Amino acid sequence: MANIISCFGYGKTTKALAESGHTCIFYDDKVTKPFTDTEGNRVCPSHLFNPKYSTLEIPSPGIAPSHPLIQQAQHLMSDYDFYAEKMPFSIWVSGTNGKTTTTQMITHMLASRGAVCGGNIGTPVALLDVRAPIWVLETSSFTLHYTRHAHPNIYVLLPITPDHIGWHGSMEAYEHDKLKPLGQMREGEAVILPRKYAHYPTAGFKILYDNEHDLAAYFGFDLEKIAFDGVFLLDAVIALGIETILYNQSHYDTINTFVMDTHRQERIYDTLGRLWVNDSKATNIDATCAALRSFDDHPLHLILGGDDKGVDLIPLFNALEKFPSKITLYLIGSNASRLGTLAKQYHLEHVISQFLDAAVSEISRRHNSQSVALLSPAAASLDQFASYTARGDAFKAHVGALS
Repeated sequence: MANIISCFGYGKTTKALAESGHTCIFYDDKVTKPFTDTEGNRVCPSHLFNPKYSTLEIPSPGIAPSHPLIQQAQHLMSDYDFYAEKMPFSIWVSGTNGKTTTTQMITHMLASRGAVCGGNIGTPVALLDVRAPIWVLETSSFTLHYTRHAHPNIYVLLPITPDHIGWHGSMEAYEHDKLKPLGQMREGEAVILPRKYAHYPTAGFKILYDNEHDLAAYFGFDLEKIAFDGVFLLDAVIALGIETILYNQSHYDTINTFVMDTHRQERIYDTLGRLWVNDSKATNIDATCAALRSFDDHPLHLILGGDDKGVDLIPLFNALEKFPSKITLYLIGSNASRLGTLAKQYHLEHVISQFLDAAVSEISRRHNSQSVALLSPAAASLDQFASYTARGDAFKAHVGALS
């Protein structure tokens, strides 16, 4: 009889294992009584897991190392490890911000070569086509933490800034997990790596950078030919760089046809021709700081706030204090008062709007054709919305309702 996989968490990653034909038993904290789902899978409360009767455990990536299931597991591996022997040539993309866009841009550049993407976005590894010549995988620090054997053929590491520190235990542990693939790479493989980690040992060939200009110089790219700016310019240069590494070609026309996802610096114009930017996916400080750099030559109306999970907001306000143009803050969500206190300390003009519709209405009274209205909250959305997508959709609806 085939081995039964003990799946920790009844989520997208683990459900995909069952969907791909493996026999699984799920253990999940939200389950109070065992049941069999509509696909015939057994789903149990977490406390019923018994390591004596388990020969393989695969966790949902978000389950923390401190969880009792992880602590009890004796045969733990990630889904990446489970598919390591079947995995075709693979490009992994990690870092703190920009993983999704970079993964999508690389896949866009290599689509004519048969590349498919998945991992942390879209299709779970268990459902990717193993006959595809190239996998492009957005790879989270959670997955990397549990991965011990699988490794990429090309590893793209975007800049690392503080995130998920509670899950990993420290910034050092977070960085360690992000850098783990370097130790398993082989001669002839490549890693695009922030220069600050140049000392980190790897058998792979290092391509070091501080910014997009470094990579453009290395590959010989003309940045004027790339139709992206701000934080997305680095993503585009990396995608072109991957094509160059693999095929010694760089198709500017192909990268310039890439269409950005919604909720990432998505530009909207109202009936008066004023620019509003939906950056609802900016759920942490670094993402918002990146958005600020994209619009630093315009007067800015910035909507901030939500569930910041208690992170240190000082780096954000240091960036706001140095913003070269006039900036006004409109504060919403559960941390609006906390943001307001800091805005006073930094002598920044601000309005405590509390809710998104009120912020849009207030901005509309001040906005003009020279300024930019930006929703880039630097916080999660679950205090007032079901998701960052719902927050972005509400923002667009409020703007669309302006007369």
